[in-house]
Amino acid sequence: MPDTYKSMLDAGLNKAFDVWSSYLDARTGEDPAVRDRLRSALESARAAAAGGDSVTARTLVADMYDDARAAGLRWAPSPPRPCEADRQARDYAKDDLRHVLPVELREHLDSIAIYLSVTGRRLRTAPDMDDATRRDIGYITARAGMALDLAHAAAAQHELERLKAIARRWGVER
Repeated sequence: MPDTYKSMLDAGLNKAFDVWSSYLDARTGEDPAVRDRLRSALESARAAAAGGDSVTARTLVADMYDDARAAGLRWAPSPPRPCEADRQARDYAKDDLRHVLPVELREHLDSIAIYLSVTGRRLRTAPDMDDATRRDIGYITARAGMALDLAHAAAAQHELERLKAIARRWGVER
């Protein structure tokens, strides 16, 4: 199986590099010494990533967020929330995954994603749904999303079937 997890991690790191680079290229009038320190850390993180040491690169980027917050840099990027970080990484990874995943697998994963979206939308309109079922739907949808991110079609399909069973129970799917 292709290493889509690594592609997703690399995409998240590349997104952070782009965000920090854009910030550091902007003229914000903030403390130049701190910005120079951040620029140096960004260069070190890029070099670590280029050398295959993504753990060090991610640590350096995380430290940059902390350093900027501690210095009170008003316009500095803040770490994205987990959902947003994943969405951004998916967006960055799309192009890389086209080269890593076979066409048939990509198409199968895309069709599962569409069915998940449609079934989820139908379930959200179900009247009088209890909180426990809503939590189950969120849990199953999250598991399916993780499986899709990792290009694990069988696991994503399994979660889709679980979601369809709930949809049939609530009368929103046949």
